[in-house]
Amino acid sequence: MRLDELGRLIEQLPFAQIDHLRPVTQGHAEIIFGSGKTAAQVVAIAERLEAANGEFLATRVEPAQRDALIARFPRAEWSELGRTVYLPRDPEPAPTGRGTVLVVTAGTSDLPVAEEAAVTARAFRNRVERLTDVGVAGIHRILTQTDALRSAAVIIVVAGMEGALPSVVGGLVSVPVIAVPTSVGYGASFGGLAALLAMLNSCASGVTVVNIDNGFGAAAAASRINHS
Repeated sequence: MRLDELGRLIEQLPFAQIDHLRPVTQGHAEIIFGSGKTAAQVVAIAERLEAANGEFLATRVEPAQRDALIARFPRAEWSELGRTVYLPRDPEPAPTGRGTVLVVTAGTSDLPVAEEAAVTARAFRNRVERLTDVGVAGIHRILTQTDALRSAAVIIVVAGMEGALPSVVGGLVSVPVIAVPTSVGYGASFGGLAALLAMLNSCASGVTVVNIDNGFGAAAAASRINHS
């Protein structure tokens, strides 16, 4: 593609350059990251993405941004837990991934990050299932779910505190496991650093790790695996 052709796929706004080539290069439209943006900026970007793709996903959405998006797009879906606003196409396309992305949480306090991952995986055309509150404090809970674990194509495991659950799951399955450390925990968890280091040092095979609280990044990786 020539540079002039490439330039036509970059929509210039005073505060943003919207990349309409992203569905070709990465398999999905550009995602709106809400933090730090004004409500007007988020709505303006969403309007351009909806016009080009019939849909948009915004993450880390703040209350003023949420209100403005819902007012402009009444059909959009707001997840209070995951802080996402998702406007699916109408009708919403069927999932195209080869299997299910299973999002597993160690504790209820990890659900906000897990829900961001689940909404993102759905927006990226994956079948999504959830398995909640199965952390190692009551390890029998995860041990009773081996059928669900082994039927998934990719597993996202979200855990704070000491971050042990991905190692347990990694030792039970043969599919890719993506670990997400969360900032949940007491002082010595250092805002998720303890969980991050524990996951990076997992002795279970096939466990990879994304950044602290990065449910979006985990879902993006899981989707690529599920569509490969």
